[in-house]
Amino acid sequence: MTTTLRFALVDCNSFYVSCERVFRPELEDVPVVVLSNNDGCVIARSDEAKALGIKMGMPYFQLKDLIKRERVEVFSSNYELYGDMSRRVVSTLSQFTPNLEIYSIDECFLDLSHLKPEEVEEWGRSVRETVKKWTGIPVSVGAAGTKTLAKLANRLAKKRAEAGGVLALHTAAETEEALRKTPVGDVWGIGRQHAKRLQQLNVTTAWDLSRMPDGWVKKNMAVTGLRTLLELRGQPCQDLELETPDKKNICTSRSFGRPLTELCDIEEALSTHTVRCATKLRRQNSCASGVTVFLMTNRFAVTEHVYCNSRTIQLPQPTNSELELLPRAMHLLKDMFRPGKRYVKVGIILNGLVPASEVQLDLFSNQNGEKHSKLMDTLDTLRQRFGHHALKYAVQGNKNEKDVEEEKRAPWMLQKKFLSSPYTTSLKGLLRIKA
Repeated sequence: MTTTLRFALVDCNSFYVSCERVFRPELEDVPVVVLSNNDGCVIARSDEAKALGIKMGMPYFQLKDLIKRERVEVFSSNYELYGDMSRRVVSTLSQFTPNLEIYSIDECFLDLSHLKPEEVEEWGRSVRETVKKWTGIPVSVGAAGTKTLAKLANRLAKKRAEAGGVLALHTAAETEEALRKTPVGDVWGIGRQHAKRLQQLNVTTAWDLSRMPDGWVKKNMAVTGLRTLLELRGQPCQDLELETPDKKNICTSRSFGRPLTELCDIEEALSTHTVRCATKLRRQNSCASGVTVFLMTNRFAVTEHVYCNSRTIQLPQPTNSELELLPRAMHLLKDMFRPGKRYVKVGIILNGLVPASEVQLDLFSNQNGEKHSKLMDTLDTLRQRFGHHALKYAVQGNKNEKDVEEEKRAPWMLQKKFLSSPYTTSLKGLLRIKA
């Protein structure tokens, strides 16, 4: 019996590593890892690095000897580059179908309703070849009747050499085989705690989970667990989200490059986070009703007293203006700051978001909303063209996050000792060819 193939999941293989390899082709077949913020731990690995026993989340300092001995190439996370490469992949995929859901930076669900079942594999191979040719990024394609099964098929497409990176679950027998070969912990939507509990009940594979009673799953894993169960059985419970839903709150935070003790340094960091947050807020045409700022020292410190605090303020009128948000964020920070402590992180959360078109005006407000709006539009245009570092408020300081040289970076900025060039996001990063 042939099943209807409704969804395809296109997943970029080792995406961060692949982005680095596009511009460094000599790294093909070489072990490569990408590190998290502040070069803390491994967040992406090539197959060669996996073969050396390097696990996701391993701290960099524990791997230094292995990296040196095996000549592993190391990169700091270059999110600006990865984001731009992701947009290029999505643009390429949009040539194959107008109905596309961007699930994450390296994954997209595509609609297959325009294809006959016998056309899917050839279509998937065309997707792989085109994305590789146009962007340099290798991808895998999994196709099935539900989004959960498409995720599962994609996982197997990467593992099966004979699949060639494309796998479609056409029949019930093919689906059952795939379910039996998938550990329950690898099923999309099954978290670590649920997987642990299921394994204790001898439910070890996706096939075992698909045979579980509906009532037990709904009672112990809620409605989302029941949806996963039904999708494993081939009953679609999730459709494509063609439009990304607006966020209900927006947060920007980063750990400092090193512990900070001076208020002025933390103010630089928080003001920069606030500007980034406000930019995201305007991008989805929303305004914030409240502001929360949090500040913390090292939670794992043994010799120091741990200090974590937060403050929240409700705004008299929802806004997305940096001129309104910045002074309030600075006020909350000063209220929490305690001299003599070594702080490692600060962040801001904009909450109570409402559509900008639905903001109720305040009769007694002295805020010139139209003037602020025009100014913010101008700032957004300039930053989009020249970058966030091109135009700043004085409280943000005059250091540049993109500079690799230590003396040109503020102490709160992330450590990026192994940062690659901004190949596609800055004219300075363009590759140069010597003839």
